[in-house]
Amino acid sequence: MASPKKKLQGLVAATITPMTEHGEINFSVIGQYVDYLVKEQGVKNIFVNGTTGEGLSLSISERRRVAEEWVTKGRNKLDQVVIHVGALSLKESQELAQHAAEIGADGIAVIAPFFLKPWNKVRAEEVLDGIQEKIPTFQGLKFSDTDLLDFGQCVDQNRQRQFAFLFGVDEQLLSALVMGATGAVGSTYNYLGKKTNQMLEAFERKDFSSALNHQFCIQRFINFVVKLGFGVSQTKAIMTLVSGIPMGPPRLPLQKASREFTDNAEAKLRSLDFLSLNDLKDGNLEACS
Repeated sequence: MASPKKKLQGLVAATITPMTEHGEINFSVIGQYVDYLVKEQGVKNIFVNGTTGEGLSLSISERRRVAEEWVTKGRNKLDQVVIHVGALSLKESQELAQHAAEIGADGIAVIAPFFLKPWNKVRAEEVLDGIQEKIPTFQGLKFSDTDLLDFGQCVDQNRQRQFAFLFGVDEQLLSALVMGATGAVGSTYNYLGKKTNQMLEAFERKDFSSALNHQFCIQRFINFVVKLGFGVSQTKAIMTLVSGIPMGPPRLPLQKASREFTDNAEAKLRSLDFLSLNDLKDGNLEACS
């Protein structure tokens, strides 16, 4: 990540790109989406055009328009808008990065080209070694692996640099907080942001028992939907269900989440008390506190 106005910390929602039933971007609901994140989930930072946002299924002109809409609608409401500019073409990444700067985004994030790529695997701690000499505006990383040794070394070896260390595995965030994560980027913060913020607050006040209970509660839901088959399509279905904002179907080649998945996910959300008590029909036998 590069050039945010201030250190990025706390929860960052990896935003969904709303679509119409015909696969066109539904820009009309993004303002409502911003208000929902801020007022209902307590999330004021966003990560636009990443995996969850189907960024690589959008054309370059669409990615520009999506970025512009989020920056415009988020002005004076969101703390930070980070635009993902990764692409298979480095030239396209450079163009998207320049555009993000021009429209007033708070920062950019980039994944390296992943089709044609070097054969050797490089650990994140190696990437960070001397990175500010190469990229003076570098501010931090989103770490979306479960290798806490590598993540811990990233934190340990860069303590003096005030980097943002954002963890990207929602169901393991508490472990990363112990290792020094300053925040997190994830898709579930679109609809489980409130619950995850409760975990962060418990951790900050050193109420580790409560923090663990919150993490276990979140894990119960994620573990359940992962077993059903969980990806971008299913994330869109859950967000539509919880927020009431139509996210629409994913863009091909992804397929729309099945009705069976949505019904099962809804039942699990209700049982865990993640939906409004007023909507509960069958009680909340395993509700989390």
